[in-house]
Amino acid sequence: MDQRNPRDLETNGSDEDVEAHHGRRQIIHKAMGEEAFVDTAVPPWTKQITVRSMVTSLVLSVVFNFIVCKLNLTTGVIPSLNVAAGLLGFAVVKGYTAVLDKAGLLKQPFTRQENTVIQTCVVASSGIAFSSGTASYLLGMSANIAAQGEEGNTPINVKQLSLGWMIGYLFVVSFVGLFSIVPLRKMMIMKYKLTYPSGTATAYLINSFHTPKGAKLAKFYYDFSMTYVGVGMICPYMVNISLLIGAVLSWGIMWPLIEQKKGDWYSAELSPSSLHGIQGYRVFIAIAMMLGDGIFHVAYMLCKTGYSLVKHQLNKKSLESPSSTNSDISSTTSTPSSPCASPAARALLENYDEKRRTDYFLKDQIPTWAAIIGYITLAILSTITVPFIFPQLIWHHVLVAYLMAPVLAFCNAYGCGLTDWSLASNYGKFAIILFSAWVGLDNGGIVAGLASCGVMMSIVSTASDLMQDFKTGYLTLSSPRAMFFSQVIGTAIGCLVSPLVFWFFYKAYNVGEPGSSYPAPYGLMYRGIALLGVEGLSSFPKNCFSLCIAFFAFAVALNLARELLQRFETKHKIYRFVPSAMCMAIPFYLGGYFAIDMCLGSFILFAWRRLNQRKADELAPAVASGLICGESLWGIPAAILSLAGVNAPICMKFLSASVNNKVDGFLNG
Repeated sequence: MDQRNPRDLETNGSDEDVEAHHGRRQIIHKAMGEEAFVDTAVPPWTKQITVRSMVTSLVLSVVFNFIVCKLNLTTGVIPSLNVAAGLLGFAVVKGYTAVLDKAGLLKQPFTRQENTVIQTCVVASSGIAFSSGTASYLLGMSANIAAQGEEGNTPINVKQLSLGWMIGYLFVVSFVGLFSIVPLRKMMIMKYKLTYPSGTATAYLINSFHTPKGAKLAKFYYDFSMTYVGVGMICPYMVNISLLIGAVLSWGIMWPLIEQKKGDWYSAELSPSSLHGIQGYRVFIAIAMMLGDGIFHVAYMLCKTGYSLVKHQLNKKSLESPSSTNSDISSTTSTPSSPCASPAARALLENYDEKRRTDYFLKDQIPTWAAIIGYITLAILSTITVPFIFPQLIWHHVLVAYLMAPVLAFCNAYGCGLTDWSLASNYGKFAIILFSAWVGLDNGGIVAGLASCGVMMSIVSTASDLMQDFKTGYLTLSSPRAMFFSQVIGTAIGCLVSPLVFWFFYKAYNVGEPGSSYPAPYGLMYRGIALLGVEGLSSFPKNCFSLCIAFFAFAVALNLARELLQRFETKHKIYRFVPSAMCMAIPFYLGGYFAIDMCLGSFILFAWRRLNQRKADELAPAVASGLICGESLWGIPAAILSLAGVNAPICMKFLSASVNNKVDGFLNG
């Protein structure tokens, strides 16, 4: 969700997200403190994972998998679903337990720990829908995507999609990442006190739900049918505006100009889908912008991680000096408290909250030796199994990936804790280029690169998602053991449900076809990256490489400008108006049909905040979740009707006046 969290925007959040989270802190600060739950017993971890929580998680996982799959196959823009999962989990179980309570049959009250378990399980499952690559690297192996470009369309560089091997592959590679980061949970959460904004915001929401005030905030309806408007309400303003800017720049200006060069820059005989023609400019320029954005963020995050670690060690040495006091240590806590309290009262509450949370976080330990043995065992199993699924990969290729992955998983989880950015997709793209070039085109380098992307991406993505959930569990007094096992269960659900949901769409629609209802833009893009790895510059049409260099530099410049403005210009916060290069790149290939809807969502949220800031911050996640769930749930019966070959009895289309006159003239003979 890197969902999330527009996950495939390579970011899970932005400064606007963080600012919104800080705003919500002030709204629910009383519900956030542990003093509000001092009289509430914390159930043992075995009672936090209940039958009803698992049944609810399974149902919501199916719904969220449809949501993520549909967004993957259309725009690729996936918002952070942590808050929505916590909200819907609360609404479902609260409604169920309220009925039982009135009937006098309620045996176990609904707790915030159980709510957290549901949220963790659902997010783990929907996270697999993203990292599974059914709409990106796995789809890029298919004959349908390979046929859209003549290059690399050879039997060894194509793999026929099959439900059996897809499920087996996901089960083999998806659990390894859970063990890669577990030994570092205490360091990340307690020692470095990383924020993990999405996990923290989800904890605020869950804590507020389980107070009398919070319960009122969960009542909403989801009978709407405007997915992209809902996504637009969740995504930051500049994400949606950047999409619109990218659509105008590419389809409004660049592509019409390049198409005028047909016959000069590229052969007029080429099909529209050829990567040597106009499609090559669309795909490779979009990839260049994504790589520019991704490389910048990876380099920036590595520098920031190194700086933060060095700074922490220096601070630790200064705190250990005789002049340090206990008050210095307590002042570093980030637990919010009432702004109306005195400094002494705030310090007392913060110390109480931190002590209570630390005690429960350390109560149910997951042994480090178990995590290490689990990682080694699963990595060996995967190293043996993956080459059987993908003969293009040799066992030592997979082994190298698993040797690299823990370091990258740590970097991604640490960076995500600092900024809420998950760079899982970027690490996956680097793996594609590395392994596809290593294997070579004649040996199946395209499939090898795409398969290695799944190995790397599943570990790096799972590591940051799990640490987000550990942060949520820390703030809701949920057991780390319950968090881990719910993540395991959610991952298992995702490995089974995600391919089934994708297969549902794959058989019902022309998935991956340009201009279809589900064009799956990242399928061709990921294959294009693999092609770039095996063929190099020979796959570019005329002047395409120069344009790619220019847009690569443009993406780096945008990110650099944003970081410099954020660091040195704080009065007017101009950096908030710098567009995102990653978001701009998406419409370059896909088009801008969805950007208007998402901008409409931003406009609705903006107007709502102008009218009532507090209500908008409290209820916007619920409304957005309703909009997304409404249309996504309709996708199930719509796909069934399509599989059955049922056509709508009436079709409605809006035409311009000139086209309408032509149609009328044709019908009238």
